[in-house]
Amino acid sequence: MRSEKLFGISAIFNSPDDIVNAAKKISDAGYTKYDVYTPYPVHGLDKAMKLKPSKLGYLTLIFGLSGAAFAMMFMFWAMSIEYPMIIGGKPFFALPAFVPVTFELTVLLATLATVIGMITFFFNYPYNNHPLHSTDFMKKVSLDKYGVCIEAEDPLFDSFKVKELFSGMSGNFITEEYFPVEEKHTVLEPKFILLLFLIFIVTSAGIYIVLNKVTFMVPFDWMMKQERINAQSPCKFFKDEFGMRTPVEGTISRGHIPYEFTSLEQPAEPLSNPIPPSKQIFALGKKKFLTFCSPCHGNFGDGDSRLGDQFPKPPSLHSSKAREWKDGNIYHVIMMGQNVMPSYASQMTEQERWAVVHYVRVLQKAKNPTDEEISIVKSGSVPILKEDTTNAK
Repeated sequence: MRSEKLFGISAIFNSPDDIVNAAKKISDAGYTKYDVYTPYPVHGLDKAMKLKPSKLGYLTLIFGLSGAAFAMMFMFWAMSIEYPMIIGGKPFFALPAFVPVTFELTVLLATLATVIGMITFFFNYPYNNHPLHSTDFMKKVSLDKYGVCIEAEDPLFDSFKVKELFSGMSGNFITEEYFPVEEKHTVLEPKFILLLFLIFIVTSAGIYIVLNKVTFMVPFDWMMKQERINAQSPCKFFKDEFGMRTPVEGTISRGHIPYEFTSLEQPAEPLSNPIPPSKQIFALGKKKFLTFCSPCHGNFGDGDSRLGDQFPKPPSLHSSKAREWKDGNIYHVIMMGQNVMPSYASQMTEQERWAVVHYVRVLQKAKNPTDEEISIVKSGSVPILKEDTTNAK
């Protein structure tokens, strides 16, 4: 039902060129309160209507930057102020680790602000009671026609002049569009309450049936009845009915040589370092030493722990005992641990452990050189290590 309040005057055009020309003439005539309706985007229409660039991008930028700032400040506060933790020798403010979360929150807030802002503030949706809804005009422009409607709120609006303008532009179906009669409905109407009650009953019954009945029926029960062996459960497949099987005694994984001194505090004849020194090996050893060893032993092996009083300070790696140890003795400590120091066998590969041993020797030589080594350095006849492309992988 339509009211007597005029919304505007609409007209239908048959081709994209006609609607572009009509929009240009309307904007040249000084009209500002009008809109064009097409079944698909028409190139050049925004220029003909003299539309200004949308300000939606500013909203996206503001919320995107806000998301990035919030993520960065929150992680800085959490990791550096409220609950500081040293993880793998990383600093409190580990920027590379914060980048993924910052990026995700930036995209999330920017996207939500763009969609919500576009729908609510820029397009004023939802507008379910729009005067053009369910009109013949809207049905035509939603299918294969092109239309324009000049609103009565335009300062230059004059019913006779607008119709004359449309007639001069080969406009068809020139129609006066009126506001619909407003219908007010209260939330506490009996039919609305009854509808909510029915929705609640149907939803609850549906969830109960699906979760308690359907999921236990064939074929929806395949997740529960799989051909598998549950932990700590018997298995009819094996004769002893034990589901959890131990490896065959004496077997080892392919490509792995077990460490033979696992039961000793220190081997009498320790292993020799099988990896020759090279620039790549020293670089690898330095990287792993700074990651796993430096939090307790310090960056130069002096035993100056960065953990403060949280843990006992370890001995210096420059003591006479540590310098007189063979490479295999240091490797054994890395492999098995010692006192409060845990084993790093699971954190480092065999090559990385031997590389750390090489780097420890470099630190020891740097702080405890012999007179002969000092004279060699002063004379400039220090041997240069060659690049190694076989071991550093």
